[in-house]
Amino acid sequence: MLDLTQAPITLALLVVNVAISLFVLHRRPQLFATLAFRPERILRHGEFHRLLSAGFLHVNGAHLLVNMLTLYFFGPWLEAALGPLRYLLLYFGSDLAAQGLALIVHRNSPRYSAVGASGAITGVVFAFCLYEPFRLLYLFFAIPIPAILFAIGFVALSLYAMRSRAPDQAGGLAHEAHLGGALGGVVIALILEPALLAHFLGQLGL
Repeated sequence: MLDLTQAPITLALLVVNVAISLFVLHRRPQLFATLAFRPERILRHGEFHRLLSAGFLHVNGAHLLVNMLTLYFFGPWLEAALGPLRYLLLYFGSDLAAQGLALIVHRNSPRYSAVGASGAITGVVFAFCLYEPFRLLYLFFAIPIPAILFAIGFVALSLYAMRSRAPDQAGGLAHEAHLGGALGGVVIALILEPALLAHFLGQLGL
């Protein structure tokens, strides 16, 4: 078991995500209408709070569980590597990068709506890949795959899914948010720790 007492920021993010998600799901589901990410409400009505609030909501227990398990496994490692403040900047910066790309892609989609911490957590995972490109990750918590191959496949799948998505589709996975979070995590990690690029390239033998 990971010792979350050594990773207070990750512990706080887990608690806040679980508490808000379960409260909205089971006690105030009407809050989805005012807190979810909706480009139309953000761009035309100035409801910029949605860029942050949507990251603390989840559509169901399974959605919440997958995101929180991923954060639980990767967050403490990255928090130790970056330190609490830089880790926080990475987490929320990745979340804003995720929402930003989704906002650009769906700026003309009045029906589009999304929730979840996936963008922020994808940024955490991709930042981890810079440190440990050949560390084995477990796809679906069962299939081992080197981090660098996971990252390449993830980006390729996200780009394909974005191209295949119907313009007026309202549901489904937010692939553009995942991609935005991944790119945000890489860029922010390199800004916070410039030597990381040389470390990553060295790991690849370049």
